[in-house]
Amino acid sequence: MNPSNLLPLIPSPLAQSSSAALQWPMLREHIAGHTFSPLGRAWMLALEPSADLLWIETQQQRTDEWRRFLTRGGSFDFHGLFDPTALLEKGRIEGSALEGLEIRDLLEVVERVAAWRNLLTNAPAEGQRNWPGIVALSERLLGYDLANLLRMLRGKIEPDGSLSDDASPELRRIRRAMERQHRAIEESLRKALRSFSDGGSTQDELITVRGERFVIPVKAEFKRKVPGVIHGSSSTGQTVFVEPFETIEQNNELVRLLDEEQGEIHRILVAMTRALAADATPILLGTAILAEVEAHSARARFAQDLDCVRPRFSVPGAKPIPSGIKGVMDEPAAVGLSLKSARHPLLELRMRRDHRARQLEEGSDPTSSPGPTPLTLALEPEARQLIISGPNTGGKTVALKTTGLLALMAQAGIPVPANEAILPLFTGIYADIGDAQSIESNLSSFSAHIVNVNRIAAEATEDSLVLLDELGSATDPEEGAALAVAIAGHFLRLRTWCCITTHLTSLKVYAANNKGVLNAAVGFNQQTLTPTYELRLGVPGASAGLNIASRLGLAPDILAEARAQMTTQTADIGAFLDQLHEQLAAAQTERLALRQREQELTRERLRVETEGRAEQKQRTRELEKKLHTLLEDFAYQLKETVKSIDDKKAAQKLSRDSDLRMSRLRREFSEQFNSTVVAHTTGADKNDPHAVPHQPKGIKVGDLVKLKSLGRQARVDRLIDARTYEVSIGPMKMRATIEDIAEVETVKAVTPLEAAKRRGGITVSTKNEDLDYTPSEINVIGRTADEAQQEVERYLDRAFLAGLPRIRIVHGTGMGILRRTLRDYLKSHPHVATFSEPAQNMGGQGATEVELRQ
Repeated sequence: MNPSNLLPLIPSPLAQSSSAALQWPMLREHIAGHTFSPLGRAWMLALEPSADLLWIETQQQRTDEWRRFLTRGGSFDFHGLFDPTALLEKGRIEGSALEGLEIRDLLEVVERVAAWRNLLTNAPAEGQRNWPGIVALSERLLGYDLANLLRMLRGKIEPDGSLSDDASPELRRIRRAMERQHRAIEESLRKALRSFSDGGSTQDELITVRGERFVIPVKAEFKRKVPGVIHGSSSTGQTVFVEPFETIEQNNELVRLLDEEQGEIHRILVAMTRALAADATPILLGTAILAEVEAHSARARFAQDLDCVRPRFSVPGAKPIPSGIKGVMDEPAAVGLSLKSARHPLLELRMRRDHRARQLEEGSDPTSSPGPTPLTLALEPEARQLIISGPNTGGKTVALKTTGLLALMAQAGIPVPANEAILPLFTGIYADIGDAQSIESNLSSFSAHIVNVNRIAAEATEDSLVLLDELGSATDPEEGAALAVAIAGHFLRLRTWCCITTHLTSLKVYAANNKGVLNAAVGFNQQTLTPTYELRLGVPGASAGLNIASRLGLAPDILAEARAQMTTQTADIGAFLDQLHEQLAAAQTERLALRQREQELTRERLRVETEGRAEQKQRTRELEKKLHTLLEDFAYQLKETVKSIDDKKAAQKLSRDSDLRMSRLRREFSEQFNSTVVAHTTGADKNDPHAVPHQPKGIKVGDLVKLKSLGRQARVDRLIDARTYEVSIGPMKMRATIEDIAEVETVKAVTPLEAAKRRGGITVSTKNEDLDYTPSEINVIGRTADEAQQEVERYLDRAFLAGLPRIRIVHGTGMGILRRTLRDYLKSHPHVATFSEPAQNMGGQGATEVELRQ
């Protein structure tokens, strides 16, 4: 059940001690805390980094897939998983029977395995494409089916491990017989109790059990008066337990039934054990798969918590990764080592805990705290060595530990806390960090460091990562400096990836004078005399020991004497480095100010553009409203002019012609107005060669489109070609080109609330806009004659444009005023062909049916 690293990265005691120095076991323990089962926890705790690129990418891919699964709201229950190997081996012994509790535990494992198989089997093809690595891991399990085993075992084991009555028909029959026998024995004993209690022979009126036989308690002095078999006495000897003669046969029958029950239970347990052993292969396979999947789940939860990213590996000449393991390796990373905004995970977690604890003590709501200062560094194949210098407590050791721990995480298949991580594939990661003093080995700190460095030098290769903290310290400064330069030169010649922290000026000079070595400095604020923990590449750092001592309150006379002891060269170097860092800080401040100014200019430009568009829309609406009012006034004046004509027939014809012409003019005006607005918005009216009139895209069957020619909304029924569509407005069908379509509204799924608004296939609108479909009936009951005529006039225009062949006007009977007014109006309406009164059962005089012109 352990992870199968083919090429473990930590095979030697030296590498193991290095991983401990980098706190790898502590991190692994934390991630294991995200598991739910002992099996998943054991898998996570056994995880080690690997030098097998395919294994690493497979692990990273599966963790990444599970992280996306969690982001989409997915979940799986891993509770109850354990290693079933021992129980299944026991079950394979011929005639063996597992205990009920053991079978219950195995059943829970089988349930989890079956649930996982069902999740993969029932997932749609698109879902499986989202996690190919997880599917590949579980592929062998899909060939097995545990449904028959579950049908056999489900519902037959109680939570306490006993068998339920449904375990078999024979067991149910036996237990029913036992219940009847219990009742018969109890009834017989109660009769005996009543007869013996009259003489005071029995202790009290109760029935108890001794040796699986029902008995009654009798006072010791009356035991001769109660005929039966004595089955022991109480601890005081004052009570004996007697089985009356008349219940002996009944108790014998009960004992026989008990023996039958135990025999049947044993037979069922043997059958269950045999069934579990028969399916041992898929159970063991499924359990092993779920153990790894839960480990991926723990890593994914950890990655979400710390906002981790999937690392990339720079491996020149590496074989292509199989297509199933896709993602990062589809695009090979640039060769080198690069970390952007990397954080030490354990340090960030500790800072969060401390921040929450402080807030709880203060009584405020605990919120997330800022993590450690991010680390950014970059090494190239031709510059693999980094010398980090700077003040104490400035973050040099944290930089080493962060680099080493993130490399271990990446090669163990764990996402790393950074904005970006590009790493070589290391075959060994070695660290000499902290006080290595060993009293047991009789080694001083210096001696222990040298022994450790010597071992690292013997094992390291050009594919190793070596991390050395305070190289050359704990001995004479001059000798330590010479030794540090020699050790650094040795790893430089090996072309080992190497990071070294130091206070020694000789190492800073060594880095400046040797190709393939970079200087780096941890930040230090000269005004506040406090470290900034920021790593700056390309420049050495000043140790600032005297400045820090001054901040900590060391006596001024001692500081003055110390400064006098410094050589002129050393003082000049320190002053130069201080000046250099001040200039770098000023340049960084200026860059941040320029970036902030650029962001402000961008926001201001967007604001001006947004306000300009809003003003343009408002002016367009005002213009449209004014033009619409002018058209309405013109139509009114035209109608009044027609009414003044004496010739009634000519007036009617002229009225019909004018109405038709006004409808056409409205459509033409609407189309021209919309085109003008679009041209003005896109710049087409200014001869802009890049301005293109808006044409909607992605139109599909079922969408609602706005037609420029009709000013109406239609539904797309069929796509004739790329630029022509068949649309419908009510019952009327027509063809429309893409140039005639102003806008597209994708039809959404109808909710229960929307469905409740549907009546007779007509959509009920809650806005004062045109309906998607014009209803075939209008109700004007309760209106005045003028109000009814105005509503009917507007309704006739909509019905005619919608292509309705006939409509129905409901006006009621009453005194007949509405009926006469509306029918007189219909006689001269240009859209009306004929109208009639419906049959009595269809409304009679209370309604009018109208045939419209086509």
